[in-house]
Amino acid sequence: MKILPLLVSTFSIVIATSTVSAADPIPSPPTEVVVVDHTATERAFALGQPMIVNSSYRVQAGRRVMPGEVEVHEHDTDIFYVLEGTATFVTGGKVSDPKTTGPGETRGKAITGGEPRQLVKGDVIVIPAGIPHWFTEVGGTFLYFVVKVTR
Repeated sequence: MKILPLLVSTFSIVIATSTVSAADPIPSPPTEVVVVDHTATERAFALGQPMIVNSSYRVQAGRRVMPGEVEVHEHDTDIFYVLEGTATFVTGGKVSDPKTTGPGETRGKAITGGEPRQLVKGDVIVIPAGIPHWFTEVGGTFLYFVVKVTR
């Protein structure tokens, strides 16, 4: 058995089952192929957790069962692929009651003047850095694959 695939698989599972705090140093992107096996992927979607986190991108399992806060990411472009469920997703407009929650991260209570969209299984949506976005309604369990690209 080759040791590198075993290490990569183990590393992927550790990333998938842990959270990264703002105080932790963010690793550089890998220079080797990374595989997140189906077990780690299923666990990440069950909990709505990151799978791979580094200084250039993050791969996450998105899971929602209710609406959330407005989010604005100064440095991250979000790319969502909807796997299951439906949701109303608002983009653009102005954030109501914005609060800085971390470096380059703003949250708010609502969006005024944004564009609502109905997301369903199979949809892909790209939200460029700096664009407010908000899940306002979620029908049941909403699962989405997320890639965050950092500029």
